[in-house]
Order: sequence, then C-alpha cells, then structure tokens
Amino acid sequence: MPLDDRAPLRHALTAGEAAAVRAAIDAAALSPEDRAAISADAAALVRAVRGSGAPGVMEQFLGEYGLSTREGVALMCLAEALLRVPDGETMDALIEDKIAPHDWGAHLGDSGSILVNASTWAL
Repeated sequence: MPLDDRAPLRHALTAGEAAAVRAAIDAAALSPEDRAAISADAAALVRAVRGSGAPGVMEQFLGEYGLSTREGVALMCLAEALLRVPDGETMDALIEDKIAPHDWGAHLGDSGSILVNASTWAL
C-alpha cells in the first residue's frame, strides 16, 4: 500500500470528535429513494408476519412468559445479564439464581406448543 493511500486513515486518527461524527453521519446518509425502498421492504415484512396466521414458537413462548409474569421478567433479566458475564462458571451461578426461585411447574401444559411445554419442563 503506497504511503499516500494512508492519508485518510492518518487524518481520521487525529480528527476531532465533532468532525468524525459529522463524517460518519454523512457516510451513513440515505437518499430519499433508499429510505422509500427500506420503508417498503419493512412494510412488506410486517404484512407477511401479520398475515402468516399462526404464531411461531417465539411468539408462543413470549405469550407464555410475557413481561406481565414473574417468570417472564426473570427470563428477561437473565438474558440481559448473561450478555455481561465473563465466564461459564459465573453464567451457571447466574442461571441458577434467576431460574430456581420461580414456579415453572405452574406453566406446564399451558401452551398449545409442544416446544414451549418442553422448554417449561426444562426450566
């Protein structure tokens, strides 16, 4: 790589934060046509999901363990906390701490999905 090709990189290293943010915003800018295409794609995806009729396994699981239940809140807290855990031993302890105190058995057989019921049994 010729030395002249490195000039933009050297400039980026010494640029101030405001200039770097401005450059990043400019680089990420979308044209009106791009925005319209993205919006149309997103709307088509939403229509496809809404029109599929039957809920998927994830929707059924979230229906069983929504944030209106103690177990659903525990699962959400566990998922968020696991993102920051550095090692397997700590993960195991965290899982035990968050899962053990809840009455998972009260949910057994409540779902019409065998996968949700199997997940409940595993919990």
